[in-house]
Amino acid sequence: MKALILGFILIAAAVFAILPCAVIGFGLGWGDDVLTFLKGGAPVLAIFFGIIAVFIGIADMKDRAEAKKEEKTQNAQDTASTES
Repeated sequence: MKALILGFILIAAAVFAILPCAVIGFGLGWGDDVLTFLKGGAPVLAIFFGIIAVFIGIADMKDRAEAKKEEKTQNAQDTASTES
């Protein structure tokens, strides 16, 4: 419950910071600064998430190869046990 309340407070503070002073009468007017930050940060975040996706894809391929290997081993053991 505390986390939910804190989340709403942080969202309200962020909205207050972005609101323009002249139009609404209150707010900090950081909207342009936020947009500049997002424009500069979006490519960096895209690269970061892309690298993470590549690592996850490589790990997934390794897991699939290992699962196939274990399945073949299990099938070989099952075949050997049924023949005896």
